Amino acid sequence: MTKVVIFCRVSTKVQDYQRQVNDLTELASLKGWTVEKSFCETVSGATANLNRKELVAMLDYIAQHDIEKVMVTELSRLGRDTLQVLEVINLFNEAGVSLYIQNYNIETLTPEGKINAMSHFLITILAEVAKMERQTIRERMESGYENFISSGGRVGRRPGYKKSDDMLLVEYAEELRLLKKGISLRNVSKLTGTSVNTLRKCKALLN
Repeated sequence: MTKVVIFCRVSTKVQDYQRQVNDLTELASLKGWTVEKSFCETVSGATANLNRKELVAMLDYIAQHDIEKVMVTELSRLGRDTLQVLEVINLFNEAGVSLYIQNYNIETLTPEGKINAMSHFLITILAEVAKMERQTIRERMESGYENFISSGGRVGRRPGYKKSDDMLLVEYAEELRLLKKGISLRNVSKLTGTSVNTLRKCKALLN
């Protein structure tokens, strides 16, 4: 029997996630899948993954119980922040766990554990959206620098300045967390926009 877990999310306490659980449980039964556990949370979709207790608990659970699939009614149940959703999907892919998305009726992985074509298309779109989001953030930062300089401010490192290990640990906490999970430098770079060279410095701190 295929072992699966259900993940549900609603944004407010007024909403009820029981319908999501019921629909996915019935669907799993029709497909001959065994629902091992359901993870349900009431939290904004923009909340950072690290602060989503049920999501973190699910990631730990699937790693310890040989779960083959995670079921959601729609992709937005994983979150509304594109970067965060993309991170979760990549974590699933790395673990060989397929994400079943009910409203699209697709899975991210084939029975052989390969990324399927439709899923690849979806992830490509997500990656492009994430790229645009990072570009928007970068443009805002650049605009802020220009305003700062035009007001007489100075930017850039002082001569001989070098970031300390402690500063790297603080500034790149999210990148370090992903590296600890064994995600490759290239994939972490794709997820966070941080250069591979900087990630190498971060990874050296873990040794």
